[in-house]
Formats: sequence, structure tokens, C-alpha cells
Amino acid sequence: MEENFTTKDYLITKYGFSESDFDYINRYGISIEKIRRELSFFENGIAKIDLDRAARIDDGIFSFSEAQMQDLASYFTANKDRYITEKFVPASGAASRMFKFLIDFINDFKLGEETINAYINRRNAVELSVFLVGIEKFPFYEMVLEEVKSLYGNYDSFSQDEKYYYFISTLLSEEGFDFANKPKGVLPFHKFKDTISTPIAKHLSEALVYAQTQDKSRIHFTVSEEHLEEFKKIVSQNTETQVVYSFQKLATDTLSVDMNNSPFRLENGELFFRPGGHGALIENLNQLESDVAFIKNIDNVAFNHFEEIVFYKKALGGLLLQLQKEIFKHLEKLENSEQNAVEEVVVFTTEKLKVALPKDFSKFSPEYQKQELFQLLNRPIRVCGMVKNEGEPGGGPFWVNEDNGTVSLQIVESSQIDLQSEQQKRIFSEATHFNPVDLVCGLKNYKGEKFNLTDFVNHQAGFVVQKTKNGKNIKAYELPGLWNGAMANWITLFVEVPLITFNPVKTVNDLLKPAHQHE
Repeated sequence: MEENFTTKDYLITKYGFSESDFDYINRYGISIEKIRRELSFFENGIAKIDLDRAARIDDGIFSFSEAQMQDLASYFTANKDRYITEKFVPASGAASRMFKFLIDFINDFKLGEETINAYINRRNAVELSVFLVGIEKFPFYEMVLEEVKSLYGNYDSFSQDEKYYYFISTLLSEEGFDFANKPKGVLPFHKFKDTISTPIAKHLSEALVYAQTQDKSRIHFTVSEEHLEEFKKIVSQNTETQVVYSFQKLATDTLSVDMNNSPFRLENGELFFRPGGHGALIENLNQLESDVAFIKNIDNVAFNHFEEIVFYKKALGGLLLQLQKEIFKHLEKLENSEQNAVEEVVVFTTEKLKVALPKDFSKFSPEYQKQELFQLLNRPIRVCGMVKNEGEPGGGPFWVNEDNGTVSLQIVESSQIDLQSEQQKRIFSEATHFNPVDLVCGLKNYKGEKFNLTDFVNHQAGFVVQKTKNGKNIKAYELPGLWNGAMANWITLFVEVPLITFNPVKTVNDLLKPAHQHE
């Protein structure tokens, strides 16, 4: 109570918080310690991650032969029914970025004042040009065209520019399909003959293969409340999978400040909180009762290569189960103080897990060594698929220097790095692999108890961004990313997987790629 009083008093004295502010914070379910921590980030900044080197094959990234992958997949298939397995799919975001170049076109193009070709030349609108060239290959082409014709009875008399303009307008408008304001999960991604498939349907199909254990397939979607019914409508067509939904918790929202680092207030005087980014979903993941969770983004699905994709998911799952079994065995040896347990665990930890021990570890007392090793092994586990870097934006696998003098394997985003440092910039550019968000996670300890995943978050791995609210510049705090800082203190293994396992749809034009077209 005294600590809370001290924090409360600090917020009143330094930032002018009132009792009504504390009541408002309490309704959000946010602790005042969290508020103080976030305000200190604005005041003092957040230390950037110190990269030691990029992780590479045989230096932080495992590369297995096809035969080894087959053995791992077979191990998973043979042992999966001993565990409750679930697929976890972050799926709450709207598809606005997917259609951004089309939104720009509708907002900027003046029908009748210039041609679309002139617009493309004026704006160097390459994406629009690609969209128009491939327009008939999109899975939604016929349904949108039919709607355009029903809205505009004189469609056949339109010029080509008019046909394109009204097609795109119908695709985006509230009166039409409003695709940019819908979640990606419900959009038409693939078409075969007369059947249109959504990402939700694809994830359900995958879950039946590698998230089906003990005669039940399980999948967990994180969604926005306003889109829940759309998800349920699609899911209702599949009765073979147990589906759970969750929303991002209000308590994970973060406080915004003005450019002088004072809490930003709305016109009614209330503090302004905004969603803290996908790192907030560590709370949703923490709700799972399963032993094992596969994590994959909603837009990472494919029309083709289904068998290969699920094969590599099972291989990663097999590696996790094997690794977890070994870790649990060593934890039990340490707990029982078995002879040579410390020596065995040192070899296992440094050679198999690639975990660096403190430089003066050998000087520790035997009891302290045992405690240190136990703490290092008694953590959640993640096996992360990594694909070769082909220029995709996003994070990658790196060795990171820690405050205790050791290095650890982390997935690192560019926002976490001091790109003003030539050395750090060079190391970041040397990454050979990319994080496709392809994770298999062990969520319970060696006694079968759930880990509290929030205990393993590195709160220093978030970052401050500049936004606008009501026409004013503000600063906001983004929580440590779900697979970055939110899992920074997990046991981590990186494994190379082929590029065919990574087929994201970041823009609508990605649907024209071979992985999303019927062969």
C-alpha cells in the first residue's frame, strides 16, 4: 500500500493527476505503476537494443535436412495426443493498409479531369498499374463486377477509365463492399471454380492437421469486438474445430502525452489512452490453457503448397516437444540434486540451447550454479521458423548483448535499434533471415503448471512513436512486440524453414502471387 501511495503521490505532484484521473485509470483496469513506468519512458527515453551480431546458420539458426525434418514431423504426429495443442491467430486489425494505394487513388483521382494512365504517370503509381493489369485474377473480381453492374445500369457504355474507377469505388465504399474497413480474416483471398475462401477458412483447415490433438482441433482468434459476428458467420460453416475468440484488453492500452511529455487530455479533460500494439496480445496468449500453441498471422495463408506448409509446422512442433522433454528432464535432475546434474545442464544449456552463461559462472558456489541453471531452464519455450531474407520489412534473428554481460537470441525490429550508429546499422543490414511469425510455444513448466507469460516480458523493449489526435501532435508508447520484447526472456530456438511457408498478404496485389493463385 505504501508503494502505491508513493506512486500516486508522485503522479499528483509531478503531473497534476486528480482523483477523477485515478478513478478513470481504475475503470480501465490499469495499475498506476504501469502509468508511472510509461511516463518515465517518455521523460527518459528507452534504451535501444545493443546488437552483437546477426544470427546465421550454425550461429543461432539451426538448419535441418529434409530427412531430419521428416523425423521431427513424425515425432510430433506420434506424440501430439499427449498434449493439448492450440493455434493462436492474431486477427484483430482492419485491412486498411492492404488497400492504401487504392484509397489514395479514389481520394486523389478526378474522373473526367485526367486519364488513369496520366494519374499513374503523375504519381508513379506502380501498385495501381499492377492491380489493373491483374484485376480479373482477384478472387473478388466477379462479385464486385456484378455489384457495379447492378449499381450502374449503363455500365456497358462506360469508358475503360470509368469501369476501373467504379470498380475500385465499389470495392472500398461503405455502400459497396467496404473491404478496407473489414478485418483481413473475412476477405476473399482465394478462388477455385465457384468457391471463394477466406483466411479464416484456411487457418481452420490448417488447424485440423497440426492443432488437432486428443480428437479435437482448437484455434484461438484475437478479434475486434465490432467484427466478431463476421468471424462467427464464417466459422459456423466449419463444425470440426473448437474456436475461441478474445479481444485486446483495455488494461493494455497505453497513456499518451503531448510533446512536452505531459499527459494528453481530450476536450472533456479525460486522459487519452490508445491501443498498445500487438504486444498487448501477450495477455491473450496468457489466457490459453493449452500445453502447446502454434502462432501464425491471419494473412499468412496460401492457396498452394498446403501439404508442405503443414509439414513444416509439424516439424517445428516435433522439435519443441523433443526440446521440452529434455529441458524437463534436466530440471527434475536439478531439483533432485542428482550427481553431475550441474555439469550435464551446463553442456546442454550452452551447446543445445545456445544460452550464454555469465563469464564468472564457474566461480559461483555449486548451490548458486544450480539455482542459476534452474532459472535459465524454467521458462516458456519458443521454436521460431525463419526464412531467408528477401527484402521483406520487419524483424529478424539477432544475438543481443544483455546487461549481465551475456548474449541472447532475440527477434529484433528496426524500431528497437539505434540506426544512427553505423555499427548497429551495419549489423542489422547483415541479417540473412527474416521473422515470418511462425512460432510453436511451450506454455507450461515441468510440473504441468501454466507459466505467467507476463513475467517474461522485457518492458524496456517497447518504443515511443509520434501520432496525432484532434489535430495535435502527441507521443504514444508501443508495448514490446508479441514476438519481440514480450517473449524476450523465453528459451528461444531459431530454425530455417523454406520461403513457401511465408505467404503474407500485406497489399491486395500480393493476391496475384503464385502462392495465392490456382495453379
